[in-house]
Amino acid sequence: MLGWTQETLADKAQVSLTALKRLESESGLEVYETTRDQVRRAFEGNGIVLLTSDQGEGVMLVRAKIDSRKSS
Repeated sequence: MLGWTQETLADKAQVSLTALKRLESESGLEVYETTRDQVRRAFEGNGIVLLTSDQGEGVMLVRAKIDSRKSS
């Protein structure tokens, strides 16, 4: 959605590329909660919200708020 590489996401989330790959893997490797939080914050800071419900997981794109003072 953002066109980021793994390297870009790792950089924006301030986590190592290895930690990001562990998070993305489906092998059940342990991942620190701080890594998850930093990746989530990197996405949220760029308009992507991760969703979880009893029906499943998903993402929501959030539009940037337009400053009404600038649109005049």
